[in-house]
Amino acid sequence: MKGIILAGGNATRLYPSTSQISKQMLPVYDVPMIFYPLNILIKAGIKDILVIVSPAHSGRFTNLLEPMFRDVGIRILSTVQENPGGIAEAFILGEGFIGNDDVTLILGDNIFEDVETISGAIKEFEKGGHIFVREVDDPERFGVATVDDTGRVINIVEKPEKPESNLAVTGAYVYDNEVVKIASKLKPSDRGELEITDVNNVYLREGNLRMSKIDGAWLDAGTPDAYLDACILAREKKLSENFDSLILEAIEIGRKKFKIQAKKMLMSVK
Repeated sequence: MKGIILAGGNATRLYPSTSQISKQMLPVYDVPMIFYPLNILIKAGIKDILVIVSPAHSGRFTNLLEPMFRDVGIRILSTVQENPGGIAEAFILGEGFIGNDDVTLILGDNIFEDVETISGAIKEFEKGGHIFVREVDDPERFGVATVDDTGRVINIVEKPEKPESNLAVTGAYVYDNEVVKIASKLKPSDRGELEITDVNNVYLREGNLRMSKIDGAWLDAGTPDAYLDACILAREKKLSENFDSLILEAIEIGRKKFKIQAKKMLMSVK
């Protein structure tokens, strides 16, 4: 299993805070936003992770993450998404990285409180596709899953005007290797993007889509209000204290290296 974090886009809703730094590098309380999806992947045992970034911020991800996590046995690479082409484009951009493996994709601005349900499903994954849903008050803003009496997914609609359920499809997805072929055959939607809902519906028609319902908070930290909510959640729930030990170790290694570099800079000035 390999992991992909989608961290592209222009983050215009958070401008000017994102004029010089990627949204996913903004601090959510005490760590960069991208550490939250990283934590899910690493808790699931994934050690090869691709970060898909916008052209303006490609170097910053590599410079921070690659050396920090290399020391704890996690390989982090990055590739550029020239223009926002939809979530499903991640599998086309990451085709060479994915190779013959299965893959988990997490959106870089999604913050999940229920890490264990997602990481557990990744560990137990065998084939097909697996999505994670949560009950919301405004399902018309999301892809919405309809389920039958047994809890089996029977339909997924992207941002329906009249939702048939309140189960929103969140920004974490697990697929077998067929997802690369599926994504490559998709046609752009009316907004010119390759939609992840179309990928899910292919698996659904084949009878290979499974679902887990998550508990706790789920935030898309892409607006000022949601970003603030994410920071408050991270502080009140002490989310980073429950990070995987490898992430905590990587943070400590990075902190020590930063102190050494800062000391050298001060010495050179003197």
